[in-house]
Amino acid sequence: QVQLVESGGGLVQPGGSLRLSCVFSGSAFSLYRMGWYRQATGKQRELVATITRGTGTDYADSVKGRFTISRDNAKNTVYLQMNSLRPEDTAVYFCNAYMVGSANEYWGQGTQVTVSS
Repeated sequence: QVQLVESGGGLVQPGGSLRLSCVFSGSAFSLYRMGWYRQATGKQRELVATITRGTGTDYADSVKGRFTISRDNAKNTVYLQMNSLRPEDTAVYFCNAYMVGSANEYWGQGTQVTVSS
């Protein structure tokens, strides 16, 4: 059974930075596509960024050039470096693990990010 635990959220001023971490507990981390999603109050959950089993990445247009997703397969961890944060980035951020071509998909419990002065 896979478990995902996020950390690193918090309150930050506009223009600031945060680094989210997601620790994957289970087997075969390197086989999963990892991703970060977010859900703001009253809105649907949306994709922020994904990283493949290799180093292929994909980003939502709204975060391109500001956010960077990375993974450390030795530590079973995926990161989201968030720079130049804006109030509209305020949301609960969720970690996702998906084994492409299978029914294996898992979610973390989420971590709150609030961007406000």
